Amino acid sequence: MEPYTTTLAEKLGHLLLEKKLKLVTAESCTGGGIAYAITSIPGSSQYFEQGFVTYSNSSKQKLLNIDNNIINIYGSVSEETATSMAEGAIQNSDADISLSVTGIAGPDGGSAAKPVGTVWFGLAGKSFSTKTLHKHFSGNRKEIRQISIQAGLEFLLSIF
Repeated sequence: MEPYTTTLAEKLGHLLLEKKLKLVTAESCTGGGIAYAITSIPGSSQYFEQGFVTYSNSSKQKLLNIDNNIINIYGSVSEETATSMAEGAIQNSDADISLSVTGIAGPDGGSAAKPVGTVWFGLAGKSFSTKTLHKHFSGNRKEIRQISIQAGLEFLLSIF
């Protein structure tokens, strides 16, 4: 894990502890990397509730209650899916805040409309409206996944 990622996860942990908040993640393209970064910090069980790795569309539907129409109409990599993932994670956990991520890490799977490196994030919470963030990253699969993990942690930190 990158040192910068560790620093972000530590900073996030301190803020979650201070605010007495629990976090849940719903990850697709990062494959649980955000949860891994957070749980690499000693004591993270005090603020990390759980993580959903919903790589397939059917797992997004089953575990996060995403309406099949959302994926069919907008695609699994979209603002609507990231929103639904974040809100579904809150509904299916005891957490206060959720972070979702869905994207195309490559090397295949991209299109003209959604090229490799397209990533959507969602933040949902019991005390604020759902927020989304769209990014486009370049690099190979490993690099896109790593920068997505970092960007997800930064997005979480932006709400504090």
